Amino acid sequence: MNWRGLLAGAALAATGLVAGALALDRLFPPDLSRYRDRSTEVVDASGRLLRAFTTPDGRWRLGTRVEDVDPLYLALLKAYEDRRFDRHLGIDPLAAVRAAEQWLARGRIVSGASTLSMQAARLLEPQRFQVRDRSLATKALQSARALQLEWRYGKDEVLAIYLTLAPMGGNLEGVRAASLAWFGKEPKALSAAEAALLVAIPQSPERRRPDRAADRAQRARDRVLERGLEQGVIDDATRALAASRPAPSRRLALPMQAPHLAAWLAGQSPGTVVPTTIRGELQAALAQLAREERERTADRPEIAIVAVDNRNGAVVAWQAGSDWFGRAGQVDLVRAHRSPGSALKPLIYALAFDDRTLHPESLVEDVPVRFRDWLPRNFDRDHQGAVTVRRALQQSLNVPAVLALEKVGPQRFLATMRTAGAAPGLPPGDKGGSLGLALGSATISPLEMAGFYLGLARGGLFAPPTVRRDGPAAEPVRLLGPAAAWYVGDILAEAPLPEGFATLPVALRERRIAFKTGTSAGFRDAWAAGYSNHWTVVVWVGHADGTARPGELGRHAALPILLKAFGRLPAEDNVARPAPPDVLRVASWRDLPVRLRTLGPTSEPGSLRIAYPPADARIELAAREAVPLSARGGHGKLRWLVDGRPLDGTSWVPDGPGVSRVAVIDEAGHSSAVEVRVVRR
Repeated sequence: MNWRGLLAGAALAATGLVAGALALDRLFPPDLSRYRDRSTEVVDASGRLLRAFTTPDGRWRLGTRVEDVDPLYLALLKAYEDRRFDRHLGIDPLAAVRAAEQWLARGRIVSGASTLSMQAARLLEPQRFQVRDRSLATKALQSARALQLEWRYGKDEVLAIYLTLAPMGGNLEGVRAASLAWFGKEPKALSAAEAALLVAIPQSPERRRPDRAADRAQRARDRVLERGLEQGVIDDATRALAASRPAPSRRLALPMQAPHLAAWLAGQSPGTVVPTTIRGELQAALAQLAREERERTADRPEIAIVAVDNRNGAVVAWQAGSDWFGRAGQVDLVRAHRSPGSALKPLIYALAFDDRTLHPESLVEDVPVRFRDWLPRNFDRDHQGAVTVRRALQQSLNVPAVLALEKVGPQRFLATMRTAGAAPGLPPGDKGGSLGLALGSATISPLEMAGFYLGLARGGLFAPPTVRRDGPAAEPVRLLGPAAAWYVGDILAEAPLPEGFATLPVALRERRIAFKTGTSAGFRDAWAAGYSNHWTVVVWVGHADGTARPGELGRHAALPILLKAFGRLPAEDNVARPAPPDVLRVASWRDLPVRLRTLGPTSEPGSLRIAYPPADARIELAAREAVPLSARGGHGKLRWLVDGRPLDGTSWVPDGPGVSRVAVIDEAGHSSAVEVRVVRR
């Protein structure tokens, strides 16, 4: 016998088989489209599911890998479905021999010797491998596919196909979707009873649906437990305890955290896992706060909250409305543009501080001032006369803010907002030159507002907050110097608290919060924005359709929610930040350089107007203390008079308390006069 010839022939035949198999593999690769066509998942910073979406064919199909499920589930699955899975190559020869013997003995296929690999092949191509089709040709082709899958992808990937596509009743597919729907948790921590039920359902997914046939599902589960006991996967005590547990009788909703954000991001990346910066525990805490505050308010307004980590600019909570299924529906109120009212005033003052044309202790006149055909008024319709910029910002006085914007320039202010990453909406016909920007004429979103306050919190470095972890964060742009940002934070941190917060809760007592409120015209929008060392929070309260809420100021409607939101954020080391080296500290406006002492209305070219003291000002002075006098416009040398008496120079020492008339005359005979009240300190 020519052994060499036989060996050569065998080798040649084997080579031919391998070559043929390789050729067939290349010509007919497995179709993984169903496996890859998964639900879009939006997950938090820890990878936990915030919200998932059905596939285009209406299935909940969540990608599931071996490491995503409890090892006990895998052990029960193999014990019940394919106990030699770890040793065979895709088909089980022993099971195949047994099935062949049964076929020969009975003349029909009794047992298909189906392995998990073969089931994975069937799940990938359900139209080709019908469950009821048990013909030899179908089984042969399914076996070939099983071998091909294991050859190409290995055991873990074959298991992942099964774990992702196994039918679990209704439109549920895969172990993760089923675990969330039937038990409300990820399959990483299944109990023995839960694991056994998920092994049993795919055998007959519609007949064993727990919500329709809990008893039948429970009996099938118990058979899996018995098999697990026989195979030594579980002990008798575990089997008995698991068998005593009732099967779930209803299907649960899948997670629905940050639904508006999830819908937005899912539209950007359908069919993928979208990683966000959201911290699930903070999202849940602030969503709960919004629900509580909404329930305690008579007209049940919508509440939007966005929270950002100052250390990296990441959004940690995105509460875009109180009820996804309610009247506001799917309006994302974190991204919706609304009038900010006075909430942008800190940014206006910050630009003036950065220009060194204004200081927190500069005096500014809060008096009726007409800007062309516009006469801005405070909410209380009153004016306070001469006040410091610090007080004007803390009290949210309107005329001083408009005067500051006039000095900064509306176009520059608008350009700064855009450079910071915002896209402010302007009224029809307004190209950005309106002083109404100071009082909320340009609309922005809470997310954009958070970006502004984040820039202040980071010392003048601005960048839009980030919410995705799979993309580069925007490079911060320095739009303010550290001193200007520090001035604003110092002012806002000392702003008066709303009623009921005179004594802060323990969670807030050690947290220094710089905050500002805003209310839009017509009481449609109430805002509060603030920051501590680690966190920036913006709160918006109102109705999604713009319905007015008369009397609901930001200070009353939004600020208490803001403070409570800070109380639910993690504690922080709240050591006060040191002032930058170029911060100018003074005891009062009198110690400032002359150019920084006062801010008044800008005169029309050539006109004469008293800049300081402002009309109807109340000036507190010590005995023999001088009042600086300044004017804008006019021609040539100016002459000052008090109560008709000429002065020598540009300062005035009042004789005592009382009302005086201060006037100025230029060389052309133009004049301007104001009345002021002097009181003793």
